Amino acid sequence: MTEVGTYVYAITRGTGRPHPADLTGVAGTQVRTVERAGLVAYVSTVPLEEFGEEPLRRSLEDLDWIGCTARAHHQVVEAVAETVPTAPVRLVTVYTSEEQVSDLLDRRHDDFVAVLSRVTGRREWGVKAYAEQDTAPSSTAGESGEAPENAEADSPGTAYLKRRQASLRSREDAQRRALAQAEHVHAALAAVAVASLRHRPQDPELSGRTEWMVLNGAYLVDDDRGDEFAATLDVLRGQGLDLELTGPWAPYSFTAIDLDTAGPETPDGT
Repeated sequence: MTEVGTYVYAITRGTGRPHPADLTGVAGTQVRTVERAGLVAYVSTVPLEEFGEEPLRRSLEDLDWIGCTARAHHQVVEAVAETVPTAPVRLVTVYTSEEQVSDLLDRRHDDFVAVLSRVTGRREWGVKAYAEQDTAPSSTAGESGEAPENAEADSPGTAYLKRRQASLRSREDAQRRALAQAEHVHAALAAVAVASLRHRPQDPELSGRTEWMVLNGAYLVDDDRGDEFAATLDVLRGQGLDLELTGPWAPYSFTAIDLDTAGPETPDGT
């Protein structure tokens, strides 16, 4: 008989209202609920031959597997978040039994209630800002084909080094301007949000962009200020950065709780 575990997607409060039905989770598994102490966990049963500790170490090196699993996880979380304030659980959190999940709801009840209270009536928006990787040097750097001042007095090697130094200075100046602009964008958006944070910039392989990501921000925004947040971003466009808006999402970035699982659990692979 195949050993199985209990995969957890999200935690909500029990509201007495019907839960989203017919949800399909990771690996095509059926989603169900576990209820305890006024809280509800959305879970599904997964085979440990795929979601156990050792198989996961291999799977988390497979970007296609991670992408497929993350999409299925996200779809469940978003379906739940459409109906009730939701605390998403990080990707690939697996317990050895449903009883462990029930115990978690009881043991960490106050932590979950605090998180859910914080995100009620709010959603997460994401903003990424990109700048060009390479900055063309100015004509004074000597790269335009025009001879720089006093070039005739320099040896070819010295002239090349001067052009190279000028090119590097030009690029560094452009990078500083891009970073300063990113700070400005983040501060303006954070002023509209209840909470904000900056994630580590994504690798181009994950972002799908060749440009330099200078901002990977997450913002927790009141539902009735979503339009204001988007409008604030629009005002910031056209000022040297390419701004990308995503959301609103379930508040992944603002519901972090160390679950301290006893079963196989892996770090977030997204």
